[in-house]
Parts: sequence; C-alpha cells; structure tokens
Amino acid sequence: MATDFKSIPIIDISPLVAKCDDPKRVQDPDVLEVVGQLDQACREAGFFYVKGHGIPDSLIKDIKNVTRKFFDLPHEEKLKIKLSAATGYRGYQRIGENITKGIPDMHEAIDCYREITPGMYGALGKIIEGVNQWPHDPPYFKVLMEEYISFCRDLSRKIMRGIALALGGSADEFEGERAGDAFWVLRVIGYPGVSNTNGQNAPENDIGCGAHTDYGLVTLVNQDDGITALQVRNLSGEWISAPPIPGTFVCNIGDMLKIWSNGMYDSTLHRVINTSPKYRVCVAYFYEPNFDAAVEPLDICKEKTGGIKKFEKAVYGEHLASKLETNFV
Repeated sequence: MATDFKSIPIIDISPLVAKCDDPKRVQDPDVLEVVGQLDQACREAGFFYVKGHGIPDSLIKDIKNVTRKFFDLPHEEKLKIKLSAATGYRGYQRIGENITKGIPDMHEAIDCYREITPGMYGALGKIIEGVNQWPHDPPYFKVLMEEYISFCRDLSRKIMRGIALALGGSADEFEGERAGDAFWVLRVIGYPGVSNTNGQNAPENDIGCGAHTDYGLVTLVNQDDGITALQVRNLSGEWISAPPIPGTFVCNIGDMLKIWSNGMYDSTLHRVINTSPKYRVCVAYFYEPNFDAAVEPLDICKEKTGGIKKFEKAVYGEHLASKLETNFV
C-alpha cells in the first residue's frame, strides 16, 4: 500500500546488477543494502528511480532520438504501420485512439509485444498473435529497438531477482513457470506540447495518459530530458511529479506483482500531463510474467500478511487481453 510519499527514491542498483547471479549474493552487504532499498520503495511508493543499471547512456539517447524522428514523419507515413485487431494490436495509433477509463489519451504511440506464433498459447494468445510492425523510416529503428529490448529484458530480470529477495524468497522466485519465459511489452510514445498561440490549438483535454496502473511485474520508463510530465499518486491522493533524472530509469511495479506479493507491494496509480510547449517522447518497457502464468499470492507473502489470501488467481494473458479489448477506439 502506497504511503504519503512526497518524492520518489533513487536506488543505485549497480551491486545487484553485478552480483545478482552470484551464489554468494545474500552475503554481500552492498547487495543486501540494495534489496532493503527496493523493499522500502516498493512498500512506500511502488515507484523508484534506478541508476547504475548498466545500459549505455548512448543507447538510451539514441532510442529517444529515433523515436522523435518517427513521430516527426507525416501522418500518412506513420499510418503505414497502423495498429488494429488484425495486427494483434501491434503498430501505430494516432492521438486520441488510446483510451484510459473511457477518455481519449493525448498521445500517439507504437505498441510492440513479444511475438507470438499462431497456436503458441491456444485460445489464450489468439488476440495478440502476430509479429511487430516496425517502421522502415528511420531505417535503423528496428535494430535499435531490438537491441534496447534485449538490454531492458536483462535489467528487468535482475531487478526482479532483487525484489524476490526483498519479499523474503529465493532470487529465482519469479523464474520457471512464473516469469522464466517472460512476456514483454514496449510502448514508444509521443506527447504533443501545449500550444501558446492563444489556446487556439490546445487539445480538448491535457491528459497525455490518464490515471492507470501497469499490468505486469516491473516497468522501465525512459523519459525525455528536461520535461516533467509523469505524476504518481500517493495515499492522500496528491500527485507527485517524477521529473527526468539523467542516467536513470523510472521503475514501477505492476498488477501481477501486487497479486504475487499479496498486496505487500501495490501497483500505484500514475498519469502523464505534458504542460510544456515542447513535444515529449517516452519509451516504456514492461517486463511481464510468462504469458500463460497463473498468478496468485506467494506463500511467503501470505505468511507476512496475516495468512489470508487477499487476491484470487489471475492468468496474465487473460488480464492483458481484457485490457487490449477496451483500450482502443
């Protein structure tokens, strides 16, 4: 359960990154310090910045630059990879086509998912079967994004190993049938700036993305430099800004981790409002359970929360499919 936090903690996870697969990691005081900080951040805010993550700054910047170049293209060019149910909800969506709680979001985006071959998950995966639609312009878009996804997948796994230790389990608590074959989602997002021309070009609403929680385990948010737009809600309902900090990702936990932790860690509401006149780009990587994973409170977490199971079992793929069917115009 989130508290009345006033700021979002910054965690240097470099000791965990270096030693997360070391059998002696739990004897390392630096690793244990990171684990303790992860536990506190997940309990109190559900959000934290990570630095010392090991992903090259040059790649992080290249990802934002190539994203901006795509969104600078004419609409007809972007629509060549238009998202639809027939594409497995993969591809480009125009401003206002993404819906949060019935209200159009003021952003455009490319949605990508781990590719699913026909029949891979039977009826469960039918809705999202397909391959990603990568733009041909910029020509290096796909190569850069796939390199970035590989880095993010590795980093997310390491963070989850730290979170597993923070919950009191073994480092591989979320591997095997839970997230050993982790699904992933990538959203490449552009938020228009607020016009200063007497309000004539202002959008009908200023909500870049409405208040929501994420679906899976952990999210890595690569924010545009110099524009504060991401806001996180604390227990009292105040919206706390998460400004971009160079060299960091914003990391937050999702609905499936909330269930596995039996509510010890909550998936915190957050939203995006771009009040800057500048166009803002953001790339969010979502690290998820196995697509067909059955998610229910871990025994170690039930023991720590009074022995009562607070959530019923959920299947991750069903949870995702229910969201996809209501997320788009």
